[in-house]
Amino acid sequence: MASIEEEIKQKKFKSEKHKAVIQIMFTSGWLYNTQATVLKNYDITPEQYNVLRILRGAYPNPIMLSEITCRMIDKSSNATRLVEKLRLKGMVTRHICENNRRQVDILITQAGLGVLTEIDNAENGIDSVTKTITETEAKELNRILEKLRK
Repeated sequence: MASIEEEIKQKKFKSEKHKAVIQIMFTSGWLYNTQATVLKNYDITPEQYNVLRILRGAYPNPIMLSEITCRMIDKSSNATRLVEKLRLKGMVTRHICENNRRQVDILITQAGLGVLTEIDNAENGIDSVTKTITETEAKELNRILEKLRK
């Protein structure tokens, strides 16, 4: 892959910190597009994948729609719409709570779990983008990114 300077055709940056922010933004878009390409093979979007992973984490218990929204990577995503699309694909079920009709419980189905297992096991899947860094480098990257958000 080319340097960030080559990718965005910018010769210099205001500072190394400014360059780092641009690198993160550019890499975020690159990761999103790479993930979207992989997930297209499974007929889901990155946002739908995020919902399925949240539901798998709660499985075998259902989770409220509002909790899914709180846990999503992209808080601006429309969780209701995403869940409905996954329901139509048979990957999740929705149940309105009898005691509180405003509460909607969502549960991942076996089909949804199966798709996630396929994605997890795919050789050129989601995790393939990190093949160029070591576990130690990933740990350091995580530390720096968490520090940046403080």
